[in-house]
Amino acid sequence: MAAARGADSGETTFEPLVVLALTDDPAIQLAHARRHAASLAGPSPPPAFAPAPGGARIRVAYLSSDLRPHPVGLLTAGLFTHHDKSRFETYAIAWGADDGSATRRHIAAAADHFIDVDVMGDDAVARLLLDREIDIAVDLNGYTRSHRAGILMRRPAPVQVSYIGYVGTMGAPWIDYLIADDFVLPAAYADAYSEKIVSLPACYQVNDSDRPLPGPMPARRDAGLPHAAFVFCCFNATYKLNPAVFDVWMRVLGAVPDSALWLVRQNDEDGARTAANLTREAQARGISAERIVLAPHLPYAEHMSRLQCADLFLDTWPYNAGATASDALWAGVPVLTCPGRAFPSRMAGSLLNTLQLGELIAPSVEAYEATARRLATDRATVAALKAKLIAARKTSPLFDTASFTRSLEAAHAAMTERRRDGQPPAAIRIAP
Repeated sequence: MAAARGADSGETTFEPLVVLALTDDPAIQLAHARRHAASLAGPSPPPAFAPAPGGARIRVAYLSSDLRPHPVGLLTAGLFTHHDKSRFETYAIAWGADDGSATRRHIAAAADHFIDVDVMGDDAVARLLLDREIDIAVDLNGYTRSHRAGILMRRPAPVQVSYIGYVGTMGAPWIDYLIADDFVLPAAYADAYSEKIVSLPACYQVNDSDRPLPGPMPARRDAGLPHAAFVFCCFNATYKLNPAVFDVWMRVLGAVPDSALWLVRQNDEDGARTAANLTREAQARGISAERIVLAPHLPYAEHMSRLQCADLFLDTWPYNAGATASDALWAGVPVLTCPGRAFPSRMAGSLLNTLQLGELIAPSVEAYEATARRLATDRATVAALKAKLIAARKTSPLFDTASFTRSLEAAHAAMTERRRDGQPPAAIRIAP
């Protein structure tokens, strides 16, 4: 992959989000992120606003274009519900078209303040945060599509944090902290992140335990799947796929004749071309086109119901599944992953570690391939894993939004206390 070699060499500057899919080297990700942050700031960054003193309650503003049926909106909806309103005053700062969705309406009702800033410029939004005396501004976009890094670049809040929407370092002097956990971001790699690391006691990823359970599982034929085959799936975005991952998947299909691979079909104009590329590459590796099943886009609730038709979710690397892994686990579908070194390469492992499913965290690509083959011929073990996941909906910290929110609030309090005491940002570890 020429792009990966360019990212590794530093000869070419890529968008930071692209780099996350090309290499698991956190130092390389940091170098590209820093160059990108510098290009956004320009030669003369806007002057910072002086922070106002905080009040009795800690004012937390969550900024995002994705407070809607998007992974960020779906994951964080319960966070707004479970915040302790006696200690925290929450602001949802939203931009992008109002889709009128239930997710957006839920967040708007659960937050203390929901402010649509779509028609406001970055300077005006920064001034809004300053005027509201926000203590902590949490960027839920990072460098993803529709981001507005220019808002926090103006320093409207005394503490500024990156969380969940972008899972790498931003390399930006205006971001103080990154929310993580010990698995997803080991201390040995902390120096490769420009932010100070806040380690939560369980998984870094919030989930909404109040979301509906998956509906009845449809017949496999209605999902376009073979009735009796072992169904591997991966609903990760296609940009996370690469030849090395696809090679392993095709070898697994070759070793398990009565099996199929279920992938997502893009809903945009590139969808047909991507589908043709995938089937062509499968055939070039000796796998017939009909064993690659492409799932069309469905509304979220319908997708969660059909997801139960899968037997095993195969993760990608170096960019793992995040929200898609949570969806699979919530639907009772085991996820097999192979972690790397950087945050995006360890997301699914963090979820599985919290669920105490370390047997699905492969220590190498070879072990990943061997485990996929073994599970495909051991239906009893797969059934036991599914049963464990269904039980975990009520028992695991991964799906306990209230407990997660208490941990995040402890982090918010620790960050705010340091700032009010005049101390610079520092690594923070939250106790269980």
